[in-house]
Amino acid sequence: MTSTISMPDRSLMKNASPQPEPSAAAWRVADVEALFAQPFMDLVFQAQQVHREHFEAGVVQLSTLLSVKTGGCAEDCGYCSQSAHHETGLKASKLMPIDDVIAAARAAQQQGATRFCMGAAWRSPKARDMERVAEMIREVKALGLETCMTLGMLDADQAQTLGHAGLDYYNHNLDTAEAYYGAVVSTRSYQDRLDTLHNVRKAGINVCSGGIVGMGETRAHRAALIAELANLDPAPESVPINNLVPIPGTPLAGVQAIDPFEFVRTIAVARITMPRSYVRLSAGREKMDDALQALCFLAGANSIFYGDHLLTTANPGTSRDRSLLERLDMRIEGR
Repeated sequence: MTSTISMPDRSLMKNASPQPEPSAAAWRVADVEALFAQPFMDLVFQAQQVHREHFEAGVVQLSTLLSVKTGGCAEDCGYCSQSAHHETGLKASKLMPIDDVIAAARAAQQQGATRFCMGAAWRSPKARDMERVAEMIREVKALGLETCMTLGMLDADQAQTLGHAGLDYYNHNLDTAEAYYGAVVSTRSYQDRLDTLHNVRKAGINVCSGGIVGMGETRAHRAALIAELANLDPAPESVPINNLVPIPGTPLAGVQAIDPFEFVRTIAVARITMPRSYVRLSAGREKMDDALQALCFLAGANSIFYGDHLLTTANPGTSRDRSLLERLDMRIEGR
């Protein structure tokens, strides 16, 4: 998409940080750290300019996320209420009946969502599960919705099965920088996550991958995460940025919250380094006030999870979101 505002001459921008030339192969972590270090207003201004080069201003894409299989996950991710390693009081459930999934998808569509995301708390799906999740994909697509799934790790054959079913997006977050990853997860490696993204891409499925901030990581870790995402070939089509929701009973329950302006900086840096990606405000929005969310939109966020829950955590209600978008004169993509 184009806009009436073109990118400024970077040579005239005070404190402008280096960016790779169009032919460059990679973002250096140092370059991403330099973006973070810009004065806040300059950074947000630059991000808004980049955003308008590639997306229509004032338009937000709505996705709805449904937990189709909750709890009992074998992974020990330190932020997650669904891990079997943590005592969070969450009761595990089996895979939802397909009719219930379709009913939820219809309701999401009626509320304005254009993408329906289905998440299952698995380390990776078992062979017996693949046909059922493939049927969910086919049925949701038949409604006219884009489909997204997050099922844990996928091997090449599993990714091909989902691709043949018509899956549009697969979500598999890198979570954090490789150097900090061991402080958050021990039951799978960083390379495992990259291998899954490779299998998804080879299967012709769009990649949805981002991370979680506020887990006790440093700015350098956040810069390294964004560099890793931006240097994927190509960058993810969708980049969810989650603000940690501390869950009682998890190892990260008592971590200090990230500074709100640092969160906005993270959104802005993601937009600049991944100009053609949808940057989605994900977990943690329920605790953000309207002004902070507006700053995130200004910094280049153009997608939100829409609905009362994100898997097992609270999310702003649809009425609150619609009110905010109306007050900001923002439009819903596809409407």
